[in-house]
Amino acid sequence: MKKSNGHNLSGYLLSAAVAAATAAMAMPAQAYNLYSQDGTEVNLDVEAVFGVFSSDETYGNSESEPGWQEGYIKYGFSGSRDLSNGASLFGAANAVSSGTWGDGDAAGLTTGDENKTKIEDLYIGVRTDMFELSVGRQNLTIGDGFILNGDSLNLGKGLEGIDPAFEPDRGGAYWLAARKAFDKTVVARVGGDDGVRSDIFWIESDNAGQASTELAGVNLEYVTEKGTFGAMYIKGLGVDAGEAAFMGLEGRDGQKTISVRYQGNAGVENLFLSSEYVSQEDGVTGDDTNAWYAEAGWTFADAPWAPSVNYRFTSYDAGYDPLFFGFNRGYGTWFQGEVAANYAGPFGTGTDINYLGVTAHPTEMLTVGAGYFNFEDKNDTDAVDLSANELNIWAEWVAMDHLIISPVLGFYTPDNANSSQGNDNTNTYAQIIAIVPF
Repeated sequence: MKKSNGHNLSGYLLSAAVAAATAAMAMPAQAYNLYSQDGTEVNLDVEAVFGVFSSDETYGNSESEPGWQEGYIKYGFSGSRDLSNGASLFGAANAVSSGTWGDGDAAGLTTGDENKTKIEDLYIGVRTDMFELSVGRQNLTIGDGFILNGDSLNLGKGLEGIDPAFEPDRGGAYWLAARKAFDKTVVARVGGDDGVRSDIFWIESDNAGQASTELAGVNLEYVTEKGTFGAMYIKGLGVDAGEAAFMGLEGRDGQKTISVRYQGNAGVENLFLSSEYVSQEDGVTGDDTNAWYAEAGWTFADAPWAPSVNYRFTSYDAGYDPLFFGFNRGYGTWFQGEVAANYAGPFGTGTDINYLGVTAHPTEMLTVGAGYFNFEDKNDTDAVDLSANELNIWAEWVAMDHLIISPVLGFYTPDNANSSQGNDNTNTYAQIIAIVPF
């Protein structure tokens, strides 16, 4: 990621502000049916998430050992109505109330004094078995979320006051990523669940941390029983000039991003394979950068707790722009390392990452896991070395029908004292998330 002009923030903090938009755990849509008759359905949609966080080290927060809390509640309505010829009309309207309390996050991007209520989703669409068209304010994910997984960077007041024209506060809940919807979208989907299908999209962000980027793209997929093959092209159409200068994202105006990917089991029941290669051209300099990953996993389905083991190697060129990546398959995708990806760095650019993860299921209601990350900083700078190792231990417990609890313990160790935390001490990081779907 390029350094920004016109302010005194360090390069690693700028990258954090752009890339560390950690989304809350991926959850299925929850709805309480209010009305269902004669092809018309109206639902009440509610989800609430609250988290408590602590870090023994700081990455921009003025407190040496920050502790903070984040929370949000999303509430509104969704519905559908059957039309003639097998088509249906669908839509949703909801709001999000969010906040951060305490010291603010470990990177200092929130201060603990954020709260906001604002419209989140507001869209309408029409669909058939083979076609769907939707417009409005909504979330959008393509493929594995390596490039595009919602507008989930939720900055607070930590960067305010540096440039009067830069107003990044989205109401807190930085780690939880309370707000994920793009401000304006037009999305067309063609094809069914199998065979050839496509997505054509135009989106515009109203997120200052993402320079209010406007882009358009096309995604093509071939879905088979052995896996999904995909290819995508994205063209950057514009940015807010002041926000882009602050965040170092001028290159998104005219940027070209091309990717190819695969995910599936290649016909082997307990095998998991996933890979993506991205080529990107800067819209201002014309410089070419690449990013790619390859992952393989195996589930020991007949063993106690049905454990799975996954290894992944990820490589990001220096200067690569990770765009709108986000939390997708679970811990470690695509925020690799809870401390590294959210606060300390690296942040989806200029690094090679080795990952080894283990997941097990002691009961139907409990999943436990651990992930080890090795980061090799490839950025050509003497200011900060982001090479490090991190171990995350986590659990997801369905405590009852309307309560999911997920604790995480992280141990982050820089390779040397020239790190984003200013020393080579092992940072102990802890968080516990409570999710209340209705």
